[in-house]
Amino acid sequence: MTNAPEADHATERDDAPPSAVYDMVVVSNRLPVDYVGGDGPDTEWKTSPGGLVTALEPVMRAADGAWIGWAGVADREFDAFEHDGIELIPVSLTADEVADYYEGFSNDTLWPLYHDVIAPPSFHREWWDAYVRVNRRFADAAALAAAEDAVVWVQDYQLQLVPRMLREQRPDLVIGFFNHIPFPAYGIYSQLPWRRQVVDGLLGADVIGFQRAADAGNFSRAVRRLFGYTTRGSVIEVPDGGTGTRRVVARHFPISIDAAGFEEIARRPEVQARAAEIRESLGSPRTVMLGVDRLDYTKGIRHRLKAFGELLRDDRLSVEDVTLVQVASPSRERVETYRQLRDEIELTVGRLNGDYSTLGHQAIAYLHHGYPREEMVALYLAADVMLVTALRDGMNLVAKEYVACRFDNDGTLVLSEFTGASDELRQAILVNPHDIEGLKDAMIGAVEMPQKERARRMRSLRKRVRDNDVAKWSASFLEALTGSGRLTAGLSDQLMADLDRLARTDRMLVALDFDGTLAPIVDRPEDARATDGARRAIEQLLGLPDTRVAIVSGRALGSLTEVAAPPEGVLLSGSHGVELQLDGGDVTIDLRDAERADLDRLTDLVERVASTGEGAWVEHKPAGIALHTRRMSPTAGAALQQAARGRVAEELPGITTRSGKSVLEFSVRSSDKGESLNRLRQHVGASGVLYLGDDVTDEDAFAVLEADDLGVKVGSGKSIASHRVRSTADVVGLLEHLVEARAAAAGASPRWP
Repeated sequence: MTNAPEADHATERDDAPPSAVYDMVVVSNRLPVDYVGGDGPDTEWKTSPGGLVTALEPVMRAADGAWIGWAGVADREFDAFEHDGIELIPVSLTADEVADYYEGFSNDTLWPLYHDVIAPPSFHREWWDAYVRVNRRFADAAALAAAEDAVVWVQDYQLQLVPRMLREQRPDLVIGFFNHIPFPAYGIYSQLPWRRQVVDGLLGADVIGFQRAADAGNFSRAVRRLFGYTTRGSVIEVPDGGTGTRRVVARHFPISIDAAGFEEIARRPEVQARAAEIRESLGSPRTVMLGVDRLDYTKGIRHRLKAFGELLRDDRLSVEDVTLVQVASPSRERVETYRQLRDEIELTVGRLNGDYSTLGHQAIAYLHHGYPREEMVALYLAADVMLVTALRDGMNLVAKEYVACRFDNDGTLVLSEFTGASDELRQAILVNPHDIEGLKDAMIGAVEMPQKERARRMRSLRKRVRDNDVAKWSASFLEALTGSGRLTAGLSDQLMADLDRLARTDRMLVALDFDGTLAPIVDRPEDARATDGARRAIEQLLGLPDTRVAIVSGRALGSLTEVAAPPEGVLLSGSHGVELQLDGGDVTIDLRDAERADLDRLTDLVERVASTGEGAWVEHKPAGIALHTRRMSPTAGAALQQAARGRVAEELPGITTRSGKSVLEFSVRSSDKGESLNRLRQHVGASGVLYLGDDVTDEDAFAVLEADDLGVKVGSGKSIASHRVRSTADVVGLLEHLVEARAAAAGASPRWP
């Protein structure tokens, strides 16, 4: 078998730059390498195995990235160095800080608290002080390493204060945070004496990622309880210190594995030979059960052993037919709770082996050490049943690793419903590990499952893991953070599944932006027209029961009506919600005398500015005016918009201003597409809403969507929408899919022309 990666000599960077240079910075508690030995230029490191490294390596190389973290050695300072093409910046920790910040606050306070207090957390003020101090050190290192406007991605619960600390130093940065473990319900979280400080620290990020939707919901509820901030769906409105607010996205991005990498190892002849050797060494039992865990009280190892022991006791399983292999890699052995757990597990294993093993067959093969990846893959191939019985787990990647390795479409996964993986791997046998009788029945069911049923389930599981690998995880998070993800044509499987779910709602509202969504962007706005496919889909939707369609635009209502030529029954919102045309045909707008006076003055100011820029033109609206710079160069257009913004702010303070694609809009009445969408929802009585938009102004609508709604961004650019499509052509495909799904839910058939 191949062992761990060869150790490399580090390339020392004695000339480490004193100023910010990296466009992408990852900050985690540990560097993605392990210290082997040596000093100075002779220092040796080896790459740490792990999905996070696999996910971020290509991103780091492409974006001139650096990785900040502790080197794993206390009371030792290392210079920045390059390893395997990635710049690594070590942060030093003293032995006392390792004890207080890492083993203490991170793993004896936060870990048990965030895992539903399966073990009692300890609260010590000196641990908290160390946590603050070390988080400050990581934040300082990131502030120094990040270039202007760089992306900084902070990882996991050990560094929850870093986003706020970093934002205070470097407000120019784009900051993301991903929590790899669960986030508890407020009744549990509220036990933390420093609960406000931790939540405030996380709110320094632009995007906060969680493993499960429930975790993101728990966090948003904690924000409301502790700070009273407004939350709308996945969006949290956070005061920015001035008069405005900053939108923070808190939603789930389930992490995954390098599925192709695991399958490649599993297909190697020497690994398959090793799997056969493992089975033979176990006495060639008919069934091999496998558990692979860190030795941690959250993993449900005790429950698994109890269930297995009772099955042997009751003769439902025999050691001649079934062997349990339990890999329990060492974990936090300086923490007393973990030492006690190890003693208890080893006592139980010894008792069960003493009671049930024979000379030729061992009941439990217990292995208290880690293994290189190739050996783990061989174990996965040797195992007929994989037991994942965690009491609480953010994700549990072992379940996904097992599935990825089973290219033979065989094997059965028994999976705790308290893992994040259970949200995705629905074809596993899902269990409540606290229900020992239910767990025993599930284990028997896995042993006796027919081969055809095993193959059916495994094919489904493997497709899910392959389609949602770790590269897709990192890409989806960074896309939400920066809007720079590469878009492909068509609809993703997840988007189609969410459309199918929305189609089953009682009363549906489909709200659509016009320019760039229903109609391609054109040089002359008066020439814009919705695509034929979009018009046909809208007409079909209007013919379905309990289904309403609205067009929500920044255009004045007169212009929108002219270019959209909406079919009868479509609701209209113009001028970013200032004008509404609902059922009955009446247009609701009523400017006060003071607003009319401001509008006249505003029109004069903006027209004078526009006259100085060749190619600029203005659009008049009932409650405002828009300065269009699409026909100008980007530099000249930006300069003209800045001039207009300055003149209006100086002479008409309080006027609402919003930026769009090559357009700057001013309004004497404050309204936005979010307010308009809320009014449309109320008018329709919608139980579910789909909103599609392509512009910055559509973010206001995405922000008011509720948990069961669906937001789709058309095109690239930063967005808080949960889904994206590439173009207006994909909008047509989306609407057609929705028509079919809605018709099926209503028991009707669409009549396409």
